[in-house]
Amino acid sequence: MKFYEKDRMQSLPVRDAVGKMLLHDITRIVPDVFKGPAFRKGHIITEGDVDQLLDLGKQHVYVACLNGEIHENDAALRIARAAAGKNIALSDPKEGKVGFSARTFGLLKIHVEGLAQLNSIPEVICATMHTNQTVDPGQDLAGTRVIPLSIDENHIMAAENVCETFFPIIEIKPFVRMDVGLVVTGSEVFSGRIRDGFGPVVQKKFEALGSRIMDKKIVSDDMDMTVAAIKDFLDSGAKFIAVTGGMSVDPDDLTPAAIKKAGGEVVFYGAPVLPGAMFLLAYIKDVPVIGLPGCVMYYRASIFDLVVPRLLAGETVTHKDIIHMGHGGFCTACKTCRYPQCSFGK
Repeated sequence: MKFYEKDRMQSLPVRDAVGKMLLHDITRIVPDVFKGPAFRKGHIITEGDVDQLLDLGKQHVYVACLNGEIHENDAALRIARAAAGKNIALSDPKEGKVGFSARTFGLLKIHVEGLAQLNSIPEVICATMHTNQTVDPGQDLAGTRVIPLSIDENHIMAAENVCETFFPIIEIKPFVRMDVGLVVTGSEVFSGRIRDGFGPVVQKKFEALGSRIMDKKIVSDDMDMTVAAIKDFLDSGAKFIAVTGGMSVDPDDLTPAAIKKAGGEVVFYGAPVLPGAMFLLAYIKDVPVIGLPGCVMYYRASIFDLVVPRLLAGETVTHKDIIHMGHGGFCTACKTCRYPQCSFGK
């Protein structure tokens, strides 16, 4: 808390304190009914407050003299407005804090470097959730405030300049609804020896993100059959293709080679994420094609949940992005999965 020097603190008659900031809580007591603050420290006194203050027995109050400074509520609102990008709702200032919440379902994006620069400004703070998370409408995402009851306007101007430089500090990218072609590989599934357990899992995950499986093709562990299935989906207008299984180094696992033969330009094959090390991302023109290892079928959270939401939000995931996933990329396989309320992917 900033300490107010004597020349910045005054005891004034209530009627003379209108428009000034209260420097102490004022308590209201109704016997056997209520005891609590009628006015809180930091409140700006209005004409409508005068009679109530007098009724509470307050002839004089301690107020701050704001010389070139901004009240904490006004300061927080200015920072929040400067930081917020698309699909972010702001709360009204309360006790010096403004909250950020989601207007839509989508991918939360935090400009991490910009946030660090914002928090380097004296007496300014902004705290957020981790970036690249799926968020729901109405979900609380962040909060900002200043430390003292009033702050030098130069600090707020500096905060606004940082937000302009790195704009937006916080935003939500809505997911694009895509038609997804699903290729399930495996001779054991193709022959009917076992039931497909992979396809339903992948379908559920895509539908949870707002996309749909346009069709599912089950193919044997055969290069040409897998390539043909991928090309059929491209010809049918698929905007996203997922190929399940066949991602290990076993002789029969041909999915990576099939994706390349179908025209895929591989961004990466292999990722520092567990579960999900054998994941592949490629593009055929502008259509993302992913190769999904078997762990996606067995674990509630895997590399699918770290990469696919970003692709559906229209982002380009680079090899550098994947390298950085190693920090936080280890799932501890909790007995009761709490993802995303855990460290995985953060």
